[in-house]
Amino acid sequence: MDLQVGDIVQTRKKHPCGSDQWEILRVGMDFRLRCLGCGRLILIPRLKAEKSIKKVISKLL
Repeated sequence: MDLQVGDIVQTRKKHPCGSDQWEILRVGMDFRLRCLGCGRLILIPRLKAEKSIKKVISKLL
């Protein structure tokens, strides 16, 4: 999956705040994501992140 810093992605499950859109802040072995609903930051392993992403909403050029 070709993901870059700044991309906005939609996840399969919603965050407890009700939003399912996240901004990618860091890529590598782990992904750092920021919820666009409440601003919460999470750090998850690459495999889990790639499985949970439904689609890329906006791509950074």
